[in-house]
Amino acid sequence: MALIGVTASNGSTAKNYVASLESRGAQARVLTPERFTSIEEAMDGVSGLLLTGGGDVDPALYGEALDGSMGIEPERDEMEMALFRYAIEEDMPTLGICRGMQLINVAMGGRLIQDLPGHTLPEFQSAVHQVYVSPGSRFGAIIGAGAIYRTNSRHHQGLKEAQRAPSLMASAYHPEDGIVEALESPEHPWLVGVQCHPERENEVPKSFGKLFEWLAGWAERYEAGDMPR
Repeated sequence: MALIGVTASNGSTAKNYVASLESRGAQARVLTPERFTSIEEAMDGVSGLLLTGGGDVDPALYGEALDGSMGIEPERDEMEMALFRYAIEEDMPTLGICRGMQLINVAMGGRLIQDLPGHTLPEFQSAVHQVYVSPGSRFGAIIGAGAIYRTNSRHHQGLKEAQRAPSLMASAYHPEDGIVEALESPEHPWLVGVQCHPERENEVPKSFGKLFEWLAGWAERYEAGDMPR
């Protein structure tokens, strides 16, 4: 059973992610800024990384001043950037969810739109909107491509093609405003990010749960030394 590192601001915010992984046969180790001491300790025995949702990524990380960003957690940014860079260096399977997808984009040289209208509700309740999944994409191969899905939406930041990191490929969009809803890496088949929250399984199509199966499967390959080179 593969062990996956799950980042979070605190243990309570990780519960849904942990449950989604455990129900697909993986183990989870919650990684929080409060308890983070070193990459070596955090990632000892870990075979995959799940970057979860949360507050905004500090715009200073992509060279911008504050302009709508809120809930910034510098300690979490520092921890997750270090963990993600380690994952890239080690070819470790990684899934980014909401903030996690945004952090992947920033870490790989992209930027973010700091405030988007219409993608969340007051009190951060889940809004609902449509997502078009591109045919031929890795993301589409996981959940089903060439279709428009209704998913939850709990973010007020995001990116369009202009903000996308050059080494990443957008594989899903909001059909009305072009906001990128999923990212993947042509170079790294084990790296995917999604803007919605598939861990809130009653708010997304059932097929979105396959993202956790995908991560667990890749983590098992990593653990077995069976990663592509």
